[in-house]
Amino acid sequence: MKIKYLIVDDEPLAHDLIKSFAKELPHLQLVHQCYNALEAIAYLKAERVDLMFLDLHMPKLKGFDFLRTLSHPPKVIVTTAHKEFALEGYELQVADYLLKPYSFARFLKAIDNAFPPQAGTSTQAPGTKADEQQKLFIKGDKQYHRLRTDEIIYIEAYGNYTKVYLPTGTLLTHVSISYYTEKLQEPEFLRIHKSFLVALDKVDRLSGNRLFLGEHEVPIGQTYRQKVMGLIG
Repeated sequence: MKIKYLIVDDEPLAHDLIKSFAKELPHLQLVHQCYNALEAIAYLKAERVDLMFLDLHMPKLKGFDFLRTLSHPPKVIVTTAHKEFALEGYELQVADYLLKPYSFARFLKAIDNAFPPQAGTSTQAPGTKADEQQKLFIKGDKQYHRLRTDEIIYIEAYGNYTKVYLPTGTLLTHVSISYYTEKLQEPEFLRIHKSFLVALDKVDRLSGNRLFLGEHEVPIGQTYRQKVMGLIG
């Protein structure tokens, strides 16, 4: 499902930052850009959006004053350089309060707060445990995908999302790495780092503190090294 978002900010650079971060999340779709609250009021009278990035200090009408005029506002993520208005924002039930300048990781967290990711569900067809682990239905890149677990090379944590590396490319999915760790267990898969889960049959070699899976190179976390060496080394 697409999340249609609107930017309301009088600074063009703020628009550029949001758009650059949002491009990394295919389920976010920019529908309009407004440079003051009056433009946003006119747009929202005619169109529906799911999410609004809202600056507070704008000409003519301030951000929170504008928000109070909306009888049915969309989810709101405040973007501002002024932290002193955070309490007022939460009283207005904003989804999150981003202090400028903010990082991509903080942006991801704000999106998750506005739209908590839903874990995918396995097919769980009747039969053996191997049958249950053979395929997973996962939400990512605009739609649900049925993943064959024997095609997964490795999985990387990406904020509250994950990147799944496949022979055909990379899929950004809307679940945390802990979901995959629960579903994909030994002896087929092994957590080798707080941010990485690998398919053991895809490992070509081990060198120092790194595993090599074809053209991919993955670090081994210090707390995981003993277990990795026991299974691979």
